[in-house]
Amino acid sequence: MIRPDFEKMDGLVPAIAQDAETGEVLMMAYMNEEAWNKTLESGEVHYWSRSRQELWHKGGTSGHTQTVKSIRIDCDDDTVLFLIDQIGGAACHKGYRSCFYRELKDGEVRECSPLVFDPKEVYK
Repeated sequence: MIRPDFEKMDGLVPAIAQDAETGEVLMMAYMNEEAWNKTLESGEVHYWSRSRQELWHKGGTSGHTQTVKSIRIDCDDDTVLFLIDQIGGAACHKGYRSCFYRELKDGEVRECSPLVFDPKEVYK
């Protein structure tokens, strides 16, 4: 069994969600040991919300959950990569497919990921 070293960074490790089929990086959040265990138990990714200081089931409100297909841990045991199936099409709480929806290219900023839902309608 592989397991992140939660001691290294005061109990939190970066967790990257990547689309298992396309390879697109969808988001990065943090995970504590409780979120890790809940993810393993449920098969859906859970994170630790640093702003709310609570466990966070991705998609628990919006329905845009992340089903785990594979889990990878880096060589230092302090970063987790989840290969996931993004249910509902959006990983970003702002309604975009990816949290990395803005791109700086040739000196110009543009949106590079589709808007999937209106957050004002989902997070009432």
